Amino acid sequence: MADDQPVVREGLVSIINRQPDMAVVAAATDGRQAIELFRAVRPDVAVIELRLPVVDGPHAIRVILAEHPASRIVVLTRHDGDADIRSALEAGARGYLLKSMGPGELIQAMRSVLAGHRWIAPAAAVRLSEHIGETALTKREIEVLRLVVEGRSNKRLAAALGITEGTVKAHINRILSKMQVGDRTEAATQAIRRGIVYLD
Repeated sequence: MADDQPVVREGLVSIINRQPDMAVVAAATDGRQAIELFRAVRPDVAVIELRLPVVDGPHAIRVILAEHPASRIVVLTRHDGDADIRSALEAGARGYLLKSMGPGELIQAMRSVLAGHRWIAPAAAVRLSEHIGETALTKREIEVLRLVVEGRSNKRLAAALGITEGTVKAHINRILSKMQVGDRTEAATQAIRRGIVYLD
């Protein structure tokens, strides 16, 4: 179990430990600790928050699966943006659950993932399906979008990335087209809502 919020972590541990055939063998507070504890105890299923301090959830998942390819990992988070979901699944998570679900769904999902199946919360599946077929943003476009979210002008954005203002405008036009939005403000709002860019 890996979650940086003590109340959430302790609540989940309590829910799981109430099952007669389940026990939490380790609880981590950040992504690096999750990797270290996984190496030490090799759990049947790991439940990991998407946005962890030190090392984020998707990176921790990739490290764990690189070392232990058969591992079963479920993401449990409040973040339901399509980019969040895609990031977790591409990293190798077998399940994606939202913290708004009931305890029974968590247990059912863990059992299903342990049996070799995938489990994606219905709300997350709907959010993911809304953006199927869209052209993915490049790494550079995401960098530009992150600076747009920070409120930087084209001039300051160009200086930060070491490119011309004309190149910035070209990137922004491609971003607006790919995200199917009309302006920078809408792009910034969607970027945060969808989990493309995080606000610290």
